[in-house]
Formats: sequence, C-alpha cells, structure tokens
Amino acid sequence: MALPKVVFVLGGPGAGKGTQCQLIVKKYGYVHLSAGDLLRDECKKPDSNDGALINKHIREGTIVPVEITCRLLENAMRENMAANSSVDSFLIDGFPRNKNNLDGWNEQMGGKCKLLFTLFFDCSEDTCIQRCLSRGEAGSGRTDDNLESLKKRYSRKYRRYLMLS
Repeated sequence: MALPKVVFVLGGPGAGKGTQCQLIVKKYGYVHLSAGDLLRDECKKPDSNDGALINKHIREGTIVPVEITCRLLENAMRENMAANSSVDSFLIDGFPRNKNNLDGWNEQMGGKCKLLFTLFFDCSEDTCIQRCLSRGEAGSGRTDDNLESLKKRYSRKYRRYLMLS
C-alpha cells in the first residue's frame, strides 16, 4: 500500500479552513480530515479512554496531547484507505497547532505518510470570531463557539501557527 499524502491546512478558528477544504475535496478528490471533528467525535464515544481529557482541553481552549491527535488522524487515514483503494490524499485541517504538535507528528507519523505542503489561511481576529459566533448561533453544537473560548483559541493558535512558518 502506498504511503498516504498529506497537506496540513492551518489558520485561526473561523478562517475558512473547512470551507476551503470542501472546495478542494470536490475539485481534487482529497479526503478532508478535521482534527477538531475527530477529537469531538472521540468525546462522544461512550467507551473512549480519551474522551473526558479531550473534552476538558476543548472547553479550556488548550491543546490536546499530540499522541492522541496523531493516533486519531492515523486511524482515520487507514480507515479511509481501507474503505476505498483509490484514496491516498488527505487534507488535515487544524493540525499541527504548535511546534510540539509538529515534532510529535514527525516522530509518530514521519515514516507512515508523505507530507506535501501546508496551506495557511490568514484572517483577522474580528472576522474569525464573528464567523464562529454565527456558527454557534446557527447550532454548530460546538462547546468552543463562545467568545471566551474563541479569544483564547485565536490568540494561542495564531501565535503558534506563525512560529511554525
């Protein structure tokens, strides 16, 4: 089996990562894996060993341990490739969030996939926050679509993303 090809998609919350990923999926056939969605889905599993810890990090706007996120991403890539033999290209949305995440990815996944490049979407803090608040009001169901969490998430992520570039 060929190594999966990966594109990291980064930007602040509400910068348009998910929207742009949907367009890339339609045009180029990539599979979109949202790190945040995978983490939120893991929290919903009654038998999850990591759900409570993930949920705590999401509520507090802090970063989930890299080992957990990498494991969920690796499992999702494997499942997609097993379900469809023509699938080999993935957009990973919202990961890595900092140097520790990148180092953890390289350590855990370095020989298991081929990183092609990183897309970074830059958007003003005000625009990002308004988009997320609107998303929350529309019923996103996300516990972190509130002003307090967004301010923490935006400032931490943006600074850390810039350190990665």
